[in-house]
Amino acid sequence: MKPYPLLFMALAASLANSPAAAQDVRGLELCTAEKTMERRTGCLQANVEFLQQAMARQTRAADDKIKAAAVEIDALKARLTKLEADLAALKAKPAEPAKK
Repeated sequence: MKPYPLLFMALAASLANSPAAAQDVRGLELCTAEKTMERRTGCLQANVEFLQQAMARQTRAADDKIKAAAVEIDALKARLTKLEADLAALKAKPAEPAKK
């Protein structure tokens, strides 16, 4: 008999008996447990605010990465332009005759 079904059953049993259910997203509250509509609405609003703040942080982080990448691209373009100019100067320079 394979140990996997037993392991799966043991894991499922231990999760089912845990005292507190884990939240999927850190910082979000489980609003379905609230009895009154006012508390449930407040809970949902708190979740919305948390998610909006998380999105704002992620947007700022993405913008910072884009700006850093743009700076690096500009520096690489400048370097490429300089290398192309150096190459053109080397091609335009007449070849020296070979010494014997």
